[in-house]
Amino acid sequence: MTSDVAARPQAPPTSWSDLLGEADRARLRGDYRGGAELARRAAALADSAGDQPGRARALQSLADQLLRLGETESAIGVCGEAVDLLESAHDEVGVCSTLTVQALAYNRLTLHEEALGALDQARDIAQRRGDRMLLYWVHNRTGLVHDGMGDFRQGAEFLMSAVSMVDGMDDEARFCIFNNLGDNAVHRVPQLRDAGDEATADAALAQALTYADAALGLARSAEHPYRQAISLDNCGMLRALAGDFTGAFAMLGEAREIAVTHGYRHLELDALQHEAQIRLMLGEYVPAVEGLHAALEHAYAAGERPLAIHRELSTAYELVGDYAAALRHYRLFHDLEIQARNDVAATRARMMIHHFELDNARLEANNARLETELHRVRSLELEADKLTLQREAAELGRRAHEDALTGLANRRLAQRRLPELMTAATEGGRPLCLAVADVDHFKSVNDRFGHPLGDEVLRRVAAILRANVPAGDLIARFGGEEFLIAFDGLALPQAAGLCERIRAAVAGYPWATIRAGLAVTISVGAVELTAGADDMLLIAQADQQLYAAKHNGRNRVEHP
Repeated sequence: MTSDVAARPQAPPTSWSDLLGEADRARLRGDYRGGAELARRAAALADSAGDQPGRARALQSLADQLLRLGETESAIGVCGEAVDLLESAHDEVGVCSTLTVQALAYNRLTLHEEALGALDQARDIAQRRGDRMLLYWVHNRTGLVHDGMGDFRQGAEFLMSAVSMVDGMDDEARFCIFNNLGDNAVHRVPQLRDAGDEATADAALAQALTYADAALGLARSAEHPYRQAISLDNCGMLRALAGDFTGAFAMLGEAREIAVTHGYRHLELDALQHEAQIRLMLGEYVPAVEGLHAALEHAYAAGERPLAIHRELSTAYELVGDYAAALRHYRLFHDLEIQARNDVAATRARMMIHHFELDNARLEANNARLETELHRVRSLELEADKLTLQREAAELGRRAHEDALTGLANRRLAQRRLPELMTAATEGGRPLCLAVADVDHFKSVNDRFGHPLGDEVLRRVAAILRANVPAGDLIARFGGEEFLIAFDGLALPQAAGLCERIRAAVAGYPWATIRAGLAVTISVGAVELTAGADDMLLIAQADQQLYAAKHNGRNRVEHP
């Protein structure tokens, strides 16, 4: 179980800052609901006073506390508003700090690409400034994102890099990294043991126990119930991995008691689930099943989606020989996994709309500024200035709808044009198909050959798309290594055939002439517009087919 609360500088003694100080004190007590309300009031007061940097700081605090309350999408939106204000104030430190919080929120929603993108921006700022504190938080949270992706080895490397910077920092920062290293080992040690690397597993476990005990000591000294609960949970699981089952149960029981007392429902659920996992370690399968069912009931009551519990119940029932129950829970796990992936696609679509609205607001503000300047230029008859401002306006309009790297339409333009194309196709009685293409293993291209070559790969894939997609059809870079194509007037069989031609063109391109050893393929998901579907649903359906293409081996086209 991870922790990730960043320390903040002391606020100046003003009315809004007094409220912000109360909000941070509430956070340090673990009263996140009260702290969020105080931060909202501080943001409103700073706004009414015209203090936009102050509003940004209050929004930072609000986003941090919304995360603890499970209001993750709201936290992302609040971070975006704070970043805009901080950039306007040229506060790079504030921008960097807020991006690390936003990355954490993206990670909670399994939007790992967006999380790493935010952290890349934060890392650029921290490295340019040579700020050790900022670099610490960037490395800490990059480790958490890799853990969220299931890459616990890479996560451990980033976390160890962070711990090397922690000397001299406050207890809050020290607790955070120590506890996160303990949580990483809870998952990494079993992986190492399953791989037969007992020596590395034992060394990692011994080191993690030291860090986890230090985190628990800091949590108790601070009398912070939330931190005590999560560190007790990690300590308990690590002791179970070390064979101290009595100590493990005692710590998990204390963690659950604290969670119940303070209303931390997700921490109570974690403790229940982990107690059952230890029963499985001990071979006590029937009590493990009972404990998992208790955790399952708790999860549904809390409105959570218990994928891991159904998966563990499937394993537990298989161990007791009840194969029908094992199969039932495996199917439930699989169904929930599909729902979770659909939810990720829907969340990404909602985030795109939110970013689109923010970008539009910024563009409207810029256009208003330019219009004012144009009037001034006209009144003074400064023709040269007027022409310059007109060029700026035209460039802003172009950049608002074009992806700078590939020259394709960007997400904003695609978000505007796709509903228009769908309406025109429906009214005209002609078919329309949507395809989402994603470069396979693109992260490994960046890791192996570097980001400049990765950018060149994206430019050449875009050129292949232009050469193969009919003129007038929508082609957009949707984000990262993902592209969207709308085939106007083509039914699914024809569109799928064209996608296959594009896939083959990418796979057959002479990539090795760019760099020896380079090979690039894409996976494509394609669907046809059906009656009643809106643009968000159509994108989600295409994403589902893309997931099937990835799942079935990549370098392929999937469609219904």
